[in-house]
Amino acid sequence: MKTRIRELRARAGFTQEELAQKVGVRRETIVFLEKGKYNPSLKLAYRVSRALGSTIEEVFSFEDEDLA
Repeated sequence: MKTRIRELRARAGFTQEELAQKVGVRRETIVFLEKGKYNPSLKLAYRVSRALGSTIEEVFSFEDEDLA
């Protein structure tokens, strides 16, 4: 999975810690999400997207190979 969290977070002016606090997770979770090392639950994806003022589709994208 690819994400635009880092880009959108920077545009919104949030640090990783600030975004983590807004969505109720640890900073390390945001780090893993930004690196594509963690697939969020739908609930977490929704909370991250809302905090960034975006839709889930704008923040997260799946590669064809991810769906296989």
